[in-house]
Amino acid sequence: MDRRDFMKKMIGTGIVAGSTVAFGDYADLFAAPGASPPAFDLVAVKGGEPEVMFDKAIASLGGMAEFVPRGSKVLVKPNIGWDVPPERAGNTHPKLVARIVEQCLAAGAKEVSVFDHTCDPWAQCYRNSGIERAVKDVGGRIVSGDSEGYYQQVAVPNGRRLTEAKVHELLLDADVFINVPILKHHSSSMLTVGMKNLMGVVWDRGFWHRNDLHQCIADFASYRKPTLTVVDAYNVMKQNGPRGVSAGDVVAMKSLIVSPDFVAADAAAAKIFGAEPGDIPYIQLAAEMGLGRIDLGALSINRIKL
Repeated sequence: MDRRDFMKKMIGTGIVAGSTVAFGDYADLFAAPGASPPAFDLVAVKGGEPEVMFDKAIASLGGMAEFVPRGSKVLVKPNIGWDVPPERAGNTHPKLVARIVEQCLAAGAKEVSVFDHTCDPWAQCYRNSGIERAVKDVGGRIVSGDSEGYYQQVAVPNGRRLTEAKVHELLLDADVFINVPILKHHSSSMLTVGMKNLMGVVWDRGFWHRNDLHQCIADFASYRKPTLTVVDAYNVMKQNGPRGVSAGDVVAMKSLIVSPDFVAADAAAAKIFGAEPGDIPYIQLAAEMGLGRIDLGALSINRIKL
């Protein structure tokens, strides 16, 4: 399904028709009660504030110490790409980012760094998103992604179109990598979720757009899988992404997805949006490349309603 067909489908189902309509039929993701196996593949939380939903999700996965060893260097990578306030849902919610940083430090992380290679001017994005202040308030470290000197050339051995990239040194140096995208519409890739959010750790994004964007997204996803993917779907931009035009583009969903499997996390987020995961080419391509699982029915999912 190409982008125009996707948007026609979304309009036909009421997804982009207005701010008062339901944002897709995602009830099945939250409908069943959570089982109690020793571990879950994915946690879906609905109905709370961002930081509360994360607390519930990470507790059900055994706590942050399961993913963050004592003394480790942690990279938390939210979307901070746009000079817009939190209510516009162009960036990851600052309360969620702060709670993740806080929990990493409580688990014994040596340091927790946060950055993004922004699209709008970086200092304004960091400030007006609320993320810079939120991270500093809990003891995290904010780093710029604005200088090419921070990036090092690496090979992407399993890439089909993208075989090399300049990657920010924080990713190269991190023991733990937590990817924290916001779920939203995107004019080029249909949706922005976890794998698309990785474009913020590389220097040259223009190559991706010129050389089969969806395949490049899947290719780079093969370079390094995040330790955890935490999808912010508290407020979701339903149209005019990735920057948005006004608060009228946004629907309050009060949802969160957490998983060690970033393909599964993106697939679940697509369902929340109202799309089929297989209709988003980079999710399908990543699954075909063996990077994660797209079949949500085959996963052990803990569904939490607050």
